Amino acid sequence: MKEVVIVGALRTPIGCFQGTLARHSAVELGSMVVKALIERTGVDANAIDEVILGQVLTAGAGQNPARQSAIKGGLPTTVSAITINDVCGSGLKALHLATQAIQCGEADIVIAGGQENMSRAPHVLNDSRTGALPDADNLVDSLVHDGLWDAFNDYHIGVTAENLAREYGISRELQDAYALSSQQKARAAIDTGRFKDEIVPIVTQRNGQTAIVDTDEQPRADASAEGLALLHPAFDSLGSVTAGNASSINDGAAAVMMMSEAKAQALGLPVLARIRAFASVGVDPALMG
Repeated sequence: MKEVVIVGALRTPIGCFQGTLARHSAVELGSMVVKALIERTGVDANAIDEVILGQVLTAGAGQNPARQSAIKGGLPTTVSAITINDVCGSGLKALHLATQAIQCGEADIVIAGGQENMSRAPHVLNDSRTGALPDADNLVDSLVHDGLWDAFNDYHIGVTAENLAREYGISRELQDAYALSSQQKARAAIDTGRFKDEIVPIVTQRNGQTAIVDTDEQPRADASAEGLALLHPAFDSLGSVTAGNASSINDGAAAVMMMSEAKAQALGLPVLARIRAFASVGVDPALMG
């Protein structure tokens, strides 16, 4: 099989929920990254075989959001695209599929990644076609229902995190320490400019003024062990998962350009990484599966 490599990797800044990227749809964010990848690598858009993007929250997004991002990102209509929903693993699954396509010779060059705007996830009115009016029983928040709710056990995905913590003996202290370390590392990387080369600046409107967003919003400079310890459990009153150590709700997009190593050599492109192995397995939905 062909060796598969990554020759380009870019992303938007990661926006907070209802933050500076909230007004930009997932397709807008994804198309900006696709466009920037083509420009940064110098690869002819006509040479790209396919775009594979993960997106979980697709209610109201229109047909095949990945296809929208591909065309709006400057690719010709002859380039195919597919949207993947593997929940939190959607972006990685996109890379798996891209790797397989290149390995077996089905494609030479593929753009793969993910895009999401959780801030814009709509509410859905069930039974609206039969005259139902919005109320607590039939107005569904698609952000929670489609993205953060275990369809098998009928509870929030945060509860599955609690189940995992109990199953493997992961204490509140360990979770808080890991969360704090992650925040501190992210802030240090931001402060030293480590992310600058991989971020595509986003031009947006803020308070009626044009603004450029080029920095991740989520990492907190004031994060502390003491502050995390004060937070109450979010999903189980006797649990350990809090707003401070749980994964956050964000808006953003990221993608890589993948190709065979032979193609990268022919185009004179530097290799950023090689795909050596990957796997997908199913687990009990109660354990975040």
